[in-house]
Amino acid sequence: MAGGETVLDVSTRKSSLVRALATNSGRKTDDTDAYSIALVGLRTQDLPTVVRDERAEVLRLLSQRRRELVGLRTQAVCRLHRELVILIPGGASRRLTASRARVLPGGIRPVDEVARLRKGLARDQLADLVAIDKRLAAIKVEIRAAVAASRSTLTELVGIGPVNAAMVIGEVADVARFASRHHFAAYNGTAPAQWGSGGDTHDRVNLDGNRRLNHALHIAAITQARYPGPGHEFYLRKLDEAKTKKEALRALKRRISDSVYRQLLADADRRDTVRTGPGGQMGAALSSSAADRSPVISTSDRPQPGPVSPDDTPAHDRPEKRSPARSRHPRNAPTRRPRQAQSA
Repeated sequence: MAGGETVLDVSTRKSSLVRALATNSGRKTDDTDAYSIALVGLRTQDLPTVVRDERAEVLRLLSQRRRELVGLRTQAVCRLHRELVILIPGGASRRLTASRARVLPGGIRPVDEVARLRKGLARDQLADLVAIDKRLAAIKVEIRAAVAASRSTLTELVGIGPVNAAMVIGEVADVARFASRHHFAAYNGTAPAQWGSGGDTHDRVNLDGNRRLNHALHIAAITQARYPGPGHEFYLRKLDEAKTKKEALRALKRRISDSVYRQLLADADRRDTVRTGPGGQMGAALSSSAADRSPVISTSDRPQPGPVSPDDTPAHDRPEKRSPARSRHPRNAPTRRPRQAQSA
């Protein structure tokens, strides 16, 4: 892409079908993958083109870094709890924070060398926890600024803050890849998967899809189910329909997925409007594309307000044109009936 080459987005499902139906054994190797992807790219029409989006790339990297720091913080808390459980009689709470853990080692009086060493290790783990918390606070500020600069409306949805919005935008990138909300739900794992054999299929929980995007939708679903609002009412309505709590939560996740898809489409259309103008004069396409974000024709394909005449003379100044037949037979002239032949 940096060299100006056109890159096509080939789905793994299409390439796997080509590989499975090939004449060879169908094993997955680098050579067979490259060959199957090349076949799909050559033989398939209307494949989406990969477009580099720096906004989505920045948000994806920030979200990935925050996820790594959260993992490091969890490890630091677990290591600190491991040492405090041995040093403090009765153990320590699992819900440790830097402020709580800073008070606990002060009351420890080691009696031997091993206890002194454990207390020193606990202080080191506490220092690591404090440093990680500072980095998490700093990257949260960066994520909030990046989401505000993107002018995304995802934060208007209940349960989706700057962190979740950054995760969604970074993982989705270009929403034009998904033809409908159903494709988007299948990608994020909120649509049910079919399972069965012998022609008898059943719906089951979808464990595939983008799990990071599914995690963001799960957090939004828990928030909406917990606090009053339309999401909470939908959750209670599903419980009244004899759904279990998990089934009602999955239904709410699917509804949130549809709302996120609509918001992403609206944001994409708004960016296109700002880039090209409301009339579409700058950069308007001459033909509709199969990869359009919405299943409507573009501004260039819509008819103009009126027909354009090659003659610049106003209509009231131009002489009226009549056909020769009308000039010979006026409109109000009586019509003549053919004479009938009289019998002799």
